[in-house]
Amino acid sequence: MSRLRTVGVIPARLASSRFPEKVLAAETGKALVVHVLEQARRATQLDEVIVAADHQRIVDVVEAAGGRAILTRTDHPNGTSRLAEVAQSVHAEVFVNIQGDEPEIEPETIDATVRLLHASPWADVATVATPFAADESVDNPNLVKVVLGLGGRALYFSRAPIPFHRDAAEGGRPRATPLRHVGLYAYRCDFLQTFLGWPPSALEETESLEQLRVLEHGHGIAVAVRVVTSQGIDTPSQYADFVHRTRSR
Repeated sequence: MSRLRTVGVIPARLASSRFPEKVLAAETGKALVVHVLEQARRATQLDEVIVAADHQRIVDVVEAAGGRAILTRTDHPNGTSRLAEVAQSVHAEVFVNIQGDEPEIEPETIDATVRLLHASPWADVATVATPFAADESVDNPNLVKVVLGLGGRALYFSRAPIPFHRDAAEGGRPRATPLRHVGLYAYRCDFLQTFLGWPPSALEETESLEQLRVLEHGHGIAVAVRVVTSQGIDTPSQYADFVHRTRSR
């Protein structure tokens, strides 16, 4: 059976509350979004990578770097909605949502996510989880946790520390390892519009986690577990660290 046509989409918007216009920051000699594009192009499971931009300046920068960009509406509430607009005009069976502020995303992580969706006919979405690093706290609500069932099916996502280790105070050893969710998603094309047609769900709004809408409607999310070291850039300080790493290579 031939592989399903798979397109990576990098939603990129100009506004950013903590780091304005970060996708165009170019102290390395190329824009941040171009770094993401180049990393995504190294993934072997993507037939094409497209930047979904909300401003012509982003389109111009991407095209000058030899990439493809599509100018999308400015009123999208999130990256999934922006990706879905692209899916209306680009043919593919699978679309992968790649964060526009992760210039060091591992191509192997993208490939693992796509392969998992292809191998999981019960799932409409695939994503990634990774063990917590030594300097990451399970108690940090900004680091989303995921609990999996047998076979890698997501049971729940939360900002709270799950699974809760009841006997930790007594020194008991947990049998389940906490996993941090990585915000990379592969969607089946026919599910995208269904998903966006549902109103935000109660759990989604409580935790402010869009993926809970999928679970609340009874649909499956497959989760690939692998060590992921890359993280998104949210602040000028994080960007400065990235610039330093890039120049040191």
